[in-house]
Amino acid sequence: MSPRWLGRLLDSSHADASLSAWNILDSPRDLILTSTSFDDGGALPRRFAGRGVGDNVSPALSWSGVPVEADHLVVIVEDVDVPLARPLIHSLSILDADAVGVPEGGLAAGAPDVTHLRTLQGRGYQGPRPIVGHGPHRYRFMVFAVEGDIDTSSTRHAVESMVGRVVARGRLVGTYER
Repeated sequence: MSPRWLGRLLDSSHADASLSAWNILDSPRDLILTSTSFDDGGALPRRFAGRGVGDNVSPALSWSGVPVEADHLVVIVEDVDVPLARPLIHSLSILDADAVGVPEGGLAAGAPDVTHLRTLQGRGYQGPRPIVGHGPHRYRFMVFAVEGDIDTSSTRHAVESMVGRVVARGRLVGTYER
């Protein structure tokens, strides 16, 4: 666990939100994204926090409005308040375009019908683990409907391969603080 003084020292340091996947992956249409696990803009319950903090269970997500031309859905969880140069992608998961949601725990590593790319935290859902004392962090739960293939060689390559090919997107934001 990081000491509280470190969080206070880094209190004014936050990622450049303009580098968020949400801002990079623009779309002409919106998806309707909802969750029965948390309210948009509200605090995430502890069970959704990452290993060593909570149970690392992914929240339930459901969506509608996926355009017929979508070939894949990509679920990205990103911390936009991390004290780094750019937001930190906690997880990137690829689903078939006909999926209408995932239940609680449905983005765990090894979940059926989901391709997980490795992030700095690992493969599969990796919940919030902000630095102690750094203040509230915003976690963006984003779903992108993508036309065409996605480069699965790395998270960075996946996001880059989606540029200009997102046909719809939706977002919910949950906060977490330690």
